[in-house]
Amino acid sequence: MENISEQMRTSGFGMVAIGEGPDTSYGLAQCYGDLSPLDCVLCYAEARTVLPQCFPFNGGLIHLDGCFMRAENYSFYDEYEGPGDRAMCGNTTQKSSRFQEAARQAVNRAVGAAPSNKGYARAQVGVTGTSNESVYVLADCWRNLNQSSCRACLQNASASILGCLPWSEGRALNTGCFMMYSDKDFLNKKPGNGNSRAIKIVIAVSVVSSVIVLVVGAAIGRHVWKNRYIQKKRRGSNDAEKLSKTLNDSSLNFKYSTIEKATGAFDSSNKLGQGGFGTVYKGVLPDGREIAVKRLFFNNRHRAADFYNEVNMISSVQHKNLARLLGCSCSGPESLLVYEFLPNKSLDRFIFDQTRGKALNWGKRYDIIIGTAEDKSHISTAIAGTLTVEELFDPNLMLQNQRDNYIKNEILRVVHIGLLCTQEIPSLRPTMSKALQMLTKKEETLPAPTSPPFIDERTMELNDTCEDPCYPLNGDTFASIANVTHSSFYPR
Repeated sequence: MENISEQMRTSGFGMVAIGEGPDTSYGLAQCYGDLSPLDCVLCYAEARTVLPQCFPFNGGLIHLDGCFMRAENYSFYDEYEGPGDRAMCGNTTQKSSRFQEAARQAVNRAVGAAPSNKGYARAQVGVTGTSNESVYVLADCWRNLNQSSCRACLQNASASILGCLPWSEGRALNTGCFMMYSDKDFLNKKPGNGNSRAIKIVIAVSVVSSVIVLVVGAAIGRHVWKNRYIQKKRRGSNDAEKLSKTLNDSSLNFKYSTIEKATGAFDSSNKLGQGGFGTVYKGVLPDGREIAVKRLFFNNRHRAADFYNEVNMISSVQHKNLARLLGCSCSGPESLLVYEFLPNKSLDRFIFDQTRGKALNWGKRYDIIIGTAEDKSHISTAIAGTLTVEELFDPNLMLQNQRDNYIKNEILRVVHIGLLCTQEIPSLRPTMSKALQMLTKKEETLPAPTSPPFIDERTMELNDTCEDPCYPLNGDTFASIANVTHSSFYPR
């Protein structure tokens, strides 16, 4: 999905195919036609945080109220219908027969207009006999579809959402398109097309108003600045400012532009690997130092003080089994963690290597886990992927030790503790000293882990027929784990 990000920023649509042969992965993302560029970027960023929920499935569809994302291990770009197509009916208010007729007209109007308008159409039809009631419709096909496929998809979608009548709202989540009707005006406003005289008047009024606002604003701003300056002098700098100064003095705070240049604008040729929380790239700083940069899927600007504080603390930790954290950056559009570069690559390259992995039997791996935990038993942190108990889980390792139930149970216990250390709510996570106790005292009963962090969509579900946010498209949970779909919506 890294390759799609730039396409989404410039056009609101992106497609990518990465890999070769059977290892090729295909991705697609698109924002709905009425979304602004900024809202599109935010929606896509939210969809990327939801995607890890689809693990261990090898494909997934994500519908959010503003954008769509799909990832598969096969080329799906020509598909416009599938077994996962469905309607979601929201707001069970019963509407009149006149409203239902207006809804049918609006839906049919959108279906007719969208295929020849790059797959996008919106419609509004007033309800007869009322002065202020209307039906609003949005229809959007994925831009990779041709006109005939788009039309076929929207026809299927219209048939499914009209089945929501007489309810006042319905959505169709189809393989190749999205459609929604509602009695509420959920559509983002289109810019007006006033005549030239009206435009001139607006410009003149805007210029005069702007001058007045600037003069008044400057006076108010100077007054506010003066008061804040006096207050700052009295109480001193706040913690965030002190922390920022500390980071700058200690060179922990990297400029985003510096990291971007060091990695060649995150060029795919510099990609070292990818984990559940971000992609790692190799980079070279201006002073010649080689670094590994983790480009996080989530952005920490809203909690920058906490983020910097944890980075400041973690950077002082040194252990032979850990890559040293050099600093971070969250001043740019994405949050970045900067590590020292390990020429011999990461531990997982040895663990999962068929030849070299044999040298790392479970005993040695367990020693690494215990040693790392003992070295950090006095530290508590919430940054994902830095100070959690190492999972070190390998299916081959489980198969090698399936006859030894003691080792098998020990491996599962370590995985269990790792999940406890990455729970969403910080207060539920054990301290490193507690984690060490769990590792060494095998008789201690472990609590069940809750959800991991950074995947809470904060969304409103509409009549989701499945309790699991990710479920197989073919409707048979046990028949296949190839694909999953997830749908979440914000009130517009």
